Amino acid sequence: MSAHPTTDPIVDPEAQFGAPVIRTIAMPADTNPAGDIFGGWLMANMDLAAGNVATRRARGRAATVAVEGMSFHRPVLVGDEVSFYGAIVGEGRTSMRIRIEAWRRAREETETAKVTEAVFTFVAIDLDRKPRPLPPAGG
Repeated sequence: MSAHPTTDPIVDPEAQFGAPVIRTIAMPADTNPAGDIFGGWLMANMDLAAGNVATRRARGRAATVAVEGMSFHRPVLVGDEVSFYGAIVGEGRTSMRIRIEAWRRAREETETAKVTEAVFTFVAIDLDRKPRPLPPAGG
């Protein structure tokens, strides 16, 4: 039985998103004063994951301009493996909305549980840090 049981239906994030954008281990230096992993650490890794998705789609630089709907469902503990999954959920002329989900797995277990999620908005930028149009999708 997991230390963090879930009432959510069993979901396979890899079936929904494919491979994780980032996978890392939560370490003692990443904790808050209560000993749980600091929410800011999760958010920073989510931003990195969204940035990877945005840069690939923009085929160049992209900058974070907003984060929507950050909600924390359960804690992450030291030693947990945390996987960050992402997908583009909307595009404008220069911008992309990217959904990121973070999932934890205790080191000794196989069960995973979603710990947080948010939608990040990125804008494709040029070398002068000015917005630029996204290239055509595909190729």
